[in-house]
Amino acid sequence: MNDQRNMVLAVILSALVMIGGTFISNKFYPAPKPVVSSAATSANANAGTTLGATAAAAAPILRDPSAALKDSPRILIETPKLHGSLALVGARIDDLVMTKHMTTIKKDAEPIRLLSPAGTKRAYFAGFGWTGEGLAVPGPETLWTASSAKLTPDAPVTLSWDNGQGQTFQIAIAVDKDYMFTVDQSVLNNSTAPVSVRANGYVSRIYGVGPTAGALSGSRVDQDSWTIHVGPIGTFNAKTDYDVDYKTLDEAGTQGPRFTSKGGWIGFGDTYWLAALAPAQDTNVDTGFRKDKSSYMADFAQAATIIAPGKSLSSKSNFFAGAKEVTILDGYEKSLGIANFGKAIDWGWFEIVAKPMFYLLHFLFNLLGNFGFAIIALTLIVKAVMFPVAQKQFASMAKMRVLQPKMKALQERFKDDKTKLQQETMALYQKEKINPASGCLPIFLQIPIFYALYKCLMLSIEMRHQPFIGWIKDLSAPDPLTPINLFGLLHFTPPPMLALGILPILLGITMYLQFKLNPQQMDPVQQQVFSIMPWVLMFVMAPFAAGLQLYWVVNNTLTILQQKWLYTKYPMPAVPVKT
Repeated sequence: MNDQRNMVLAVILSALVMIGGTFISNKFYPAPKPVVSSAATSANANAGTTLGATAAAAAPILRDPSAALKDSPRILIETPKLHGSLALVGARIDDLVMTKHMTTIKKDAEPIRLLSPAGTKRAYFAGFGWTGEGLAVPGPETLWTASSAKLTPDAPVTLSWDNGQGQTFQIAIAVDKDYMFTVDQSVLNNSTAPVSVRANGYVSRIYGVGPTAGALSGSRVDQDSWTIHVGPIGTFNAKTDYDVDYKTLDEAGTQGPRFTSKGGWIGFGDTYWLAALAPAQDTNVDTGFRKDKSSYMADFAQAATIIAPGKSLSSKSNFFAGAKEVTILDGYEKSLGIANFGKAIDWGWFEIVAKPMFYLLHFLFNLLGNFGFAIIALTLIVKAVMFPVAQKQFASMAKMRVLQPKMKALQERFKDDKTKLQQETMALYQKEKINPASGCLPIFLQIPIFYALYKCLMLSIEMRHQPFIGWIKDLSAPDPLTPINLFGLLHFTPPPMLALGILPILLGITMYLQFKLNPQQMDPVQQQVFSIMPWVLMFVMAPFAAGLQLYWVVNNTLTILQQKWLYTKYPMPAVPVKT
């Protein structure tokens, strides 16, 4: 064992980054998918559940939302973070715009539209209803009566409908100042006979595009990847499921995955946005996903219940529609008891590191007022915490560097006897009291830290569109300033892997300088491979978020300074010493 092991580990880590870079490039710069557009239709025959108010009847294709909104009388929705309306036909929440989040960083950018009516290009909506036996239940074309004309955090709205058979249905809807709707469904049986009803809720999303495509957030289409889950998501029996994706539903069709769960939640998530249903957490429900003609569906249904004459039945649930802000999701998990609601953000394997890192980064942002400076401060903190371990690694590397002349002498002496060379090398390590494996730990520790920061920058809506200084207007996007097109003087956009921004170039330079400070490899081929690795990673990192590039550049710079300082304590001998 020798110092090459550390370098091999570094190559493995670099390979992981390179592979990840390919996936990220595919994720953030994919070929556009064909748009399949039609009105969402309904009925879930799976597991004996038929939604009484799932999706709308057939509607014109590719209509503008402003035109589709005229198909139904509406109740206005107005909160500090949401503006939109609720359709009285079908009792659907199908018109929501997030006023705090814009499509781009331009001053005249429009707010992001999350929900849109059936028949529009990005139809995406939610509704609540019943199935039943021995009675007429409200359906997609039912016209409800509203108690007021506007839904606000201070003014809930109650929708009512009488089926003419002795049953009155009501949907009481309240909304808070953030993104959560509380829905109370009730049935009053004024007939002379008992009836059986089953409350349900659904989210319908048109097939082919996500709400972050096209006009919603530029040209980017969110896609599922091995590092970031996008698409169907939910928590069932206290376990969050990231395995189901759109491909799963494409293959399963109407017989999509079903779950019997107590509480939990279900819906569709994008990188930054979420629309999810949360039934009463103490109630057993049948829930799941499916694909129905032109739409994907997520739904839940409670157990059928008999309502005696003169009695009523009510059931409460929640509907979240908005940005996946970490503190808000965690807050709902605590205040409403929604199991694992914070896991709507796919923190991944190193959540135990990523989530505390986010909260620390967010604290630093609130303290410094700039996420770029917060990232630099975080890098300094990580370096300080890792200092004792890193010092041990660098001390070992410095000793190995001093030992290079003796290693080369051994290599010359036993160049034809590899076994003897290995024995003599180990004897030299023992004599000099050097453990070549002591530098491995920092490399392993850096993997979860780097991955955790990557998750923070890629997933946290709090960092979306956050500027740094100068030309970096969005730390969650790649560095836009590239010499490939003469910093914008030439009117063409280079491919992502070639669009080398200033930060990726600095990253390559600092990695090369760091490599030059490391002990030389005995094998010339290995030395050549390691010498070009920084320039390869420079291209690999080009499509990554500028915030991640900034972290790596600062980290490399601090590492170089630390190594230079340490090597003054272990200077190279003036004359090579032979063994």
